[in-house]
Amino acid sequence: MGFKKYIPNALTMGNLLSGCIAVLFAVQDQMEYVAFFVALGIFFDFFDGFFARLLKVQSEVGLQLDSLADMVTSGVVPGVVMYQLLLDATDIPWGASADAYHFNIAYLGFMVTLASAYRLAKFNVDDRQTHSFIGLPTPANTLFIISIPLILIYGEYAFAKAVFTNPYVLIGIVIASSYMLNAEIHLFALKFKTWDFGKNKVRYVFIFTSILLIIFLQYLAIPLVIVLYVLLSLIFPDKGIKYAPKNE
Repeated sequence: MGFKKYIPNALTMGNLLSGCIAVLFAVQDQMEYVAFFVALGIFFDFFDGFFARLLKVQSEVGLQLDSLADMVTSGVVPGVVMYQLLLDATDIPWGASADAYHFNIAYLGFMVTLASAYRLAKFNVDDRQTHSFIGLPTPANTLFIISIPLILIYGEYAFAKAVFTNPYVLIGIVIASSYMLNAEIHLFALKFKTWDFGKNKVRYVFIFTSILLIIFLQYLAIPLVIVLYVLLSLIFPDKGIKYAPKNE
């Protein structure tokens, strides 16, 4: 195999490095940079599995390394982001009791990290998933979460900012995302076996609608696209599904 066997693992390391840098920026509350490095990490995460299959160099070490990298980029990072969002949303007048309340509520954000770790551990031992997903993939959940600070920074919709700065809404998002990561819900894969519209109409509808949402709503479209993905999977279940490839 020579050099080519190292290519997928090198890309996985790129994912891990991107996640580490994103953590640093998340701690500093510099969310634009967090979004950039998470997107870069997810890019690496997609192509490590792609090249492993293309070059026929899949390995157990690569599978484990992929999950470890995802744990940082799509586990630790969204937890820190939710912590920061809750910290800002619960910014109440200081005092001894207020201080304790302020930090205790913010710590709930790390439920996302715990739920992501549990999902990734289950994913590694679940051999049911070969052509679609059971539960929300960690990268999709992370995209949902990192879109929130981008909406607050760049969004033009006052109602969206009001919603995403409400601590009760944020706590609801933490609980919902933690549940969706590990829910026994079958979500369709975006991979096409054929271009036939009849066999892929749900995928085509999802992609076309997502493009329109992104054009007109920009960052606000990201959480809506993730919600749309889940809803379409529930409304139009793929009865022939064989589950998702071993690469989140």
